[in-house]
Amino acid sequence: MGGGKKKRQRQSAGIGLSFLLWFAFSMFALMVVVVFVVVQNSLVTMQYRERTRLYLEETGETMVSEIGGSHDLTALGWRLLDLANENGLTVHLFYEDGESVFTLAGVQQADFSDLAAYLREKRDEGALSNFLLSEADGVTVYAHAVEVEGRPAFLYLAAPTEMHYSMDAGLRWISLVTALAAVVLAFVVSGIVTPFITRPLTEVTARAKEMARGNYQINFRKDYYCAEIDELSEALEYARTEISRADVMQKELIANVSHDFKTPLTMIKAYASMIREISGENKQKRDAHAKVIIDECDRLTLLVSDLLDLSKLRAGLVKEERAGFDLSEEVRAVAERFSYLRETEGLAIEEEIADGLFVTADKDRIAQVLYNFIGNAVNYTGEDDKRIRIRLYVKGKYARFEVIDTGKGIPADEVDTIWDRYYRSGKTHKRPVSGTGLGLSIVKSILLQHDFPFGVISEEGKGSCFWVEFPIDAPAGQEKNKEEGE
Repeated sequence: MGGGKKKRQRQSAGIGLSFLLWFAFSMFALMVVVVFVVVQNSLVTMQYRERTRLYLEETGETMVSEIGGSHDLTALGWRLLDLANENGLTVHLFYEDGESVFTLAGVQQADFSDLAAYLREKRDEGALSNFLLSEADGVTVYAHAVEVEGRPAFLYLAAPTEMHYSMDAGLRWISLVTALAAVVLAFVVSGIVTPFITRPLTEVTARAKEMARGNYQINFRKDYYCAEIDELSEALEYARTEISRADVMQKELIANVSHDFKTPLTMIKAYASMIREISGENKQKRDAHAKVIIDECDRLTLLVSDLLDLSKLRAGLVKEERAGFDLSEEVRAVAERFSYLRETEGLAIEEEIADGLFVTADKDRIAQVLYNFIGNAVNYTGEDDKRIRIRLYVKGKYARFEVIDTGKGIPADEVDTIWDRYYRSGKTHKRPVSGTGLGLSIVKSILLQHDFPFGVISEEGKGSCFWVEFPIDAPAGQEKNKEEGE
């Protein structure tokens, strides 16, 4: 089993980024060198050939001018020979029957019959009107039809290209050696540079693996040379902080839920035992004990219900049913549910609720938000005056709902955490007077789904003000009157 797991890990590892970068850089350098060598050799060859042709043409034109303006064949012969020798060319001047135009002392004459016949044929076909360029057997040839003392003749120039071919071969060897050196250098340089590029990614990956194993004490922040890697490390650092925070919250949630389940279960068991052993025959005591059991069962039911609601809201499984309704009436109805505390707890509830404020939202969920806000204020209002204020008023395009208590307030460093599940001020879990401790977390999830602004204003020793703003709709009657007026 262990060997198979290791084999699967090796198979899924894939090719390393360092190797890919090294291979890519090396292949790129190789392609650049190859293209450079090919282009260089081609350009040199083309340039040499073009220069040779132009040189032959210019020299040929000069000789044609000399032929046209000369009346001394011997002097003309030496003049053409001097021009040819100066430029490293071979020159011949012969009549159309192959007979040489002049005989120079010390210069061996050749038979030009075959060449003259070929050129004569080209001239008759119109292909030799001015000159002919050809390349064959390592020689570049220039031929021109002229007249010498009224007789048709041909000027023949040839430039050997053996020197060019030998130079070209030498250039190829030099290019090949240079290419090999450049490729080897590219391999070495890319091998050195690639680890420098990939090292930050390797470090970030190693830290990410540590975080995946549950080590949230690592730090991703580090000054890297690459902006993208800096952004990646910042994102992973943020993810580490959030995951670490979520892990702590999860552990606290389990501990707190266990505590809130254990307490009522212990009481249910204890009072059930008391009914069986002590108060079974005493109706008054039995009813009192049974009421405690019922109350604790109701508390457990509420806790489970809130946990399910929170899970559904966080998972996006709750289907919203938005519709227009009178928010003013809804606030009054929810506040009325706490009126019994006036007689039982001596709570003073002050209401400042504007009339006729209509909004569009999920009415049941907004009622849950209002109830949890007011319930939270009831739990944490001052012990002396026991007073809360409920306000609903117009603020711009919004209907602003506020619940103000006179409790101890919230420390500044804990304001952002009060919306978490089982928020614990002072690091001590407090079992609320009513509710389950999940109310503000449920409120946050509902309002985020609706995209309604919300928050808290608090100062230690002066109480807290929880608020939410609802976009105002015009009442149906006003809309109808507006349409009729238009």
